Amino acid sequence: MKDARSELVRIDASGVAHPIGVTASQRMRAREGAFRLLPSPRHVVLMRLTGEDGRRDSEDGAIVRLAGEITARGEVTDVVAMVAQANWRGELVVLDLEHTRSIMFEQGNIVGVKTTCDDERLGSVLYRYGAITAEQRATIVEMMKGGARFGEAASQAGLVSSERLYSYMAKQIEEVVFATLTVSDGTFFFLDGFDETRLMSQHMVSAGGLLMDVVTRIDEMNYFRQKIPSVEYVPVKLEHSTPPAEELRITLAAVDGKSSVVEIGRVTGKGEFVTAKHLYSLCQSKHVAIHPPRAEGGPAGLVAAANSALLVIHRFADKASKGQALRESLASFAVGAGVYDILFRGAGPNAEGVLEAKAVADNSVLVAYGSDPENMLKQMLHEYVSFALFSAGTALGSEKESELKKEVGTVLGKLRPQG
Repeated sequence: MKDARSELVRIDASGVAHPIGVTASQRMRAREGAFRLLPSPRHVVLMRLTGEDGRRDSEDGAIVRLAGEITARGEVTDVVAMVAQANWRGELVVLDLEHTRSIMFEQGNIVGVKTTCDDERLGSVLYRYGAITAEQRATIVEMMKGGARFGEAASQAGLVSSERLYSYMAKQIEEVVFATLTVSDGTFFFLDGFDETRLMSQHMVSAGGLLMDVVTRIDEMNYFRQKIPSVEYVPVKLEHSTPPAEELRITLAAVDGKSSVVEIGRVTGKGEFVTAKHLYSLCQSKHVAIHPPRAEGGPAGLVAAANSALLVIHRFADKASKGQALRESLASFAVGAGVYDILFRGAGPNAEGVLEAKAVADNSVLVAYGSDPENMLKQMLHEYVSFALFSAGTALGSEKESELKKEVGTVLGKLRPQG
């Protein structure tokens, strides 16, 4: 989360506002002009641009019909539902700590969206659904330097037909609405009306129907995460004599033991959500197993991750004058396990407690005996780092142990083997 102090503004006894934080200063500089201070509760300051005459004129920007704070995931759902039921025409702007998203409403329908999030832009949607390749997307981006929008450039290059482009714009609406409803910390504003020239094309997507679909998707994604924690996880086929249901066969055919959920969604053109849904069903029917993402850099990358944790653990122990005892304890553990002598042969650990990554990676092939060397290495390193954490924590005391666990917890998660 962004440092809240960076957004602070102090109003002194004379009524002069002083930006304290960098973010507050940047926002105020971007709003140079005469604003009218509107009546509001004492703990809220609401101002709007009017110019020196203090009147709301059309050139001063759209009238704010609704505004509020977002403090929990799903709160925007009620706002969208209310706007849809009221058949209002306008723009719902939702701002979180990083991105700004806009949803344009017209008589109970969503007619377009805008987003500053790269993953939700039209080019990213086309790429994630397999409509274009990474190389084609780069070509289109290069063409956009002349001032054309992504969709226009894609159509002009003959890479995506107008019909397909229009259908993927509808998918973009769904993606942006989905992301908007999951914002858990931010603000929202419903502005009266919108500038139609900002839209590449107008769709007429029922806001109520889309809202139900997106809420269902959010609920199902939370359910799928029990077995598929992220779209970077990799499905692997299992031996199974019975074919799966017809609607799952295209997804199963794309499972190669290397491609992640997001990559399979791109190959099949089904996208991440439908692919995750299919894989969850295939996992339930024992056609696939879901494995954690392959480590970046392979086996050597796993050793590097373990080293980052070992370095922190040893530094904690050394600072408390417990380093020598930790090293002796780890040496005894490695000998007692009976396999680390092969895994660590010619690889240390050195004086700082870390291992030589390439040597351990090479040795892991010998220790694996034909099984998956990477998963075996995960298991061995996870046990070794876990014991180092336990041994150091016992010597350091509960307070320091808790602090140490926070430091290395993420690394241990990356090293956790697939059961």
